[in-house]
Amino acid sequence: MMSTLLPSSLQRFQYAAFQPGPRLLVLGAVHGNETCGTQAITRLRQELDSGQLHLARGLLTLVPVTNPLAYARHQRQGERNLNRNLRPHPDPANFEDRICNVLCPWIDEHEVLLDLHSFHTGGVPFAMLGPQDNTGEVEPFALAAAEQRMVAHLGCQRVVEGWMSAYVRGVQRRRQQGRAVSPDLLDTQYGVGTTEYARGRGLYGVTLECGQHDDPQAPEVAYQAIRQTLALHGMIEAPLAPPAEGIEIIRLVDVIDMDHPEDRFLREWASFDRVRAGELIGHRHGGAAVTAPGDGYIVFPNPRALPGNEWFYFGVDSERRL
Repeated sequence: MMSTLLPSSLQRFQYAAFQPGPRLLVLGAVHGNETCGTQAITRLRQELDSGQLHLARGLLTLVPVTNPLAYARHQRQGERNLNRNLRPHPDPANFEDRICNVLCPWIDEHEVLLDLHSFHTGGVPFAMLGPQDNTGEVEPFALAAAEQRMVAHLGCQRVVEGWMSAYVRGVQRRRQQGRAVSPDLLDTQYGVGTTEYARGRGLYGVTLECGQHDDPQAPEVAYQAIRQTLALHGMIEAPLAPPAEGIEIIRLVDVIDMDHPEDRFLREWASFDRVRAGELIGHRHGGAAVTAPGDGYIVFPNPRALPGNEWFYFGVDSERRL
């Protein structure tokens, strides 16, 4: 039985213009300690409610706090990571499952998704891009051009692709090793978060990592991203910034789990630190070296990861261009 102290609802704010147009959903605080989106959405709502900003066409839905339990605790997750294995759960087993049962139908109602996040360690903002158009089994997609155009106008100089393929590889490795981990970590849908679910439902969308959690500029990055997305889709009368130039695209190729609480990085890595093939990254608790499998990048290093969860990702330069 759920505790009566747990949140029992989600809150969304909708603005419907008289002129029909795109249906855009903006999410904040999918992870409870990532509040830049919450702050940006609050600022935008104040402008809309005061009449300072007018919705010209379409439907705008704002969810400032997508995971209220994690947000209240100011931590990444409540009972599990909401942004993994996101799908309806007929028999919900935890708080995040219950969120999914409300959030997934909300996503289904829209055409475009913008999900605002932040990250652990220092670095510049970046966008998470879906796959190119394909009919494969991992993440079939047919709206890559629209999604790429959206990314190009968000103002970030760095883009990351290959999320689902890296996760599939991670799940396969856990199964091959027979690791005693949560069943979620062995599920082939484990990598599915908000945008991955959305693509599977006929939408396109972008996850924007707006900066380090406590970076005072992160809420501004999130706010400008919402405005630019609205401008791009003709939903507000505002100038559209030109596409960013010289965008760097990195493709994730693997995810490396933390095995033990005493696994340690060699140093304090930041996302997108370059490494060379064979370079020492850290040590397992028994002393075994963890090295770079090739020339590439450390992505999303998390020194406080839980055993069996993602410790860091490995990425390489992508041949893709926007």
